[in-house]
Amino acid sequence: MSIPFVDLEAQYNQIKPEVLNAIIEVIESQKFIMGDYEKKFSIDFSKVHGSKYAVGCSNGTSAITVALRALDIKRGDEVLTPVNSFFATPEAIVEVGATPVFVDCDVDTYSIDVEQLEAAINEKTKAIIPVHLYGNPSNMVDIKRLADKYSLKIIEDCAQSHLASIDGKAVGTFGEFGTFSFYPGKNLGAYGDAGAIITQDSDLLNLATMHINHGRTKKYEHDFCAGNFRMDGIQAAVLSVKSKYIAAWTKKRIEAASIYNNTLEGQGFKVLTVKKNYKCVYHLYPVEVSNRDEVMEHLKSRGVGHGVHYPIPLHMQPGLKFLGYREGDFPKAEEAAVRMVSLPIFPEITTRQIREVLCTFLEVATV
Repeated sequence: MSIPFVDLEAQYNQIKPEVLNAIIEVIESQKFIMGDYEKKFSIDFSKVHGSKYAVGCSNGTSAITVALRALDIKRGDEVLTPVNSFFATPEAIVEVGATPVFVDCDVDTYSIDVEQLEAAINEKTKAIIPVHLYGNPSNMVDIKRLADKYSLKIIEDCAQSHLASIDGKAVGTFGEFGTFSFYPGKNLGAYGDAGAIITQDSDLLNLATMHINHGRTKKYEHDFCAGNFRMDGIQAAVLSVKSKYIAAWTKKRIEAASIYNNTLEGQGFKVLTVKKNYKCVYHLYPVEVSNRDEVMEHLKSRGVGHGVHYPIPLHMQPGLKFLGYREGDFPKAEEAAVRMVSLPIFPEITTRQIREVLCTFLEVATV
């Protein structure tokens, strides 16, 4: 049985008529950039995720950049963020002229370690960007407490955590901004690049919207130099269609993860720890092994999709060498980076497919 890592075709086939009608509607209306379709999607996504306000933008990276600019984070400022994440988070910090300061992860949740986070705060620190990695919420209660204590801004990187929550409160709503990616493989994915910013403050919403669209509120009047990070109308229309299904798809991801957990935890494998009253939405399903290369080769030979997220911690990335970090600076993230392999998880995966993945995995995987 060949099992894909992600099956976008299966999802598309479920909603194909709605998607095609939405795309045709945009083409016939010729409202290709922002406008009515972006506004509709922003309302739809706010409702389904649990936010007061949202605005669409071009992608998840630009969402972080816009949020930083809207909060006036600039050269000379430092922004704290986890060292085990995708390159886009520190990249956006560098883009606005600020300096990323990395913090190691918690060994169980893989989220930013709150104790080490506080130790990294100094007079140059202006903001924290926690990343809700793999769809598992970071400890936002304690992060918010620290932000309030030291007068810091919070931008939550929610690129992998659509509909995740803590005690029923949506991720992305604890700080000033939450940023989202709708890259095609995400839990809520576009058919191209797209992103969004959420906030609970109408003034911040207006400011972010201006930063997305050339610093303007009127067609030919610009209040400041900003950028062009606008959402395409076609992507917005597609995402509005898919927003109707994201809650059901999320439920299926959680159910799939539960099947994995029941077997792998019983076999002694280390998987994501989800805290009580935290809703993890399992964008990815990582598990630690001591023989990753052998496991990956075996899965490949059996046609079982898999991935590695992320094999090179950010402090060891060539493009961030100028920050001066060295191997050994973040031992917990470094250890996880060489042990983690991601198994297939998507809403359409069947119990039979999961059992086949587990059977194949357990033939060679060692704790």
